[in-house]
Amino acid sequence: MTEEHQSREFDEKKGEILLEIARKTIAERLGLSYKPSTDLDAASRDTAFESRRGTFVTLKINDQLRGCIGNLLPDKPLISAVQDNAVNAAFQDPRFAPLSKQEFEKIQIEVSLLTEPKPLNYKDGRDLLDKLRPHVDGVILRKGPYSSTFLPQVWEQLPDQRTFLEQLCMKAGLPSDAWQKGDTEVLTYQVEYFEEPR
Repeated sequence: MTEEHQSREFDEKKGEILLEIARKTIAERLGLSYKPSTDLDAASRDTAFESRRGTFVTLKINDQLRGCIGNLLPDKPLISAVQDNAVNAAFQDPRFAPLSKQEFEKIQIEVSLLTEPKPLNYKDGRDLLDKLRPHVDGVILRKGPYSSTFLPQVWEQLPDQRTFLEQLCMKAGLPSDAWQKGDTEVLTYQVEYFEEPR
């Protein structure tokens, strides 16, 4: 499936359905009643939701990260992946305490749909800086047993390529300059993302 086809398949309406599915899933796990504005059972019968895509679910409160978990590879049907990642972002992100009932109304949910990651061939650190596309590319960095990723949305906080890569290395548990060493594997991907209104 081409990226162009994917973009047509997931318009804003379908994006809203994915957001509603994520919110309903978190509400149910908290034991809260939540009535979606859309008939999710009817909407989810659209074959687009049976496709397999890498997905991330991000939670924010007052524009501050409150949880973010995802899968890079398309290993589950889309609805299942969004449900699993919504629960994991809310309750399993090791950087945060589990989401409380009191926080539920405060969270803003974002769902990202990923293209398949592709290896980025580069000669050296300078070439890598030149090839990265800020605000377009999500980046996966791998070195030995260490790996980490930043979604393209992270460029909003780290718009400089060098700083972006340094922070990505540190997220993986590597020295901040590991990206300048030739044995570091870099892959890139793009996303379509949908977020609840503020």
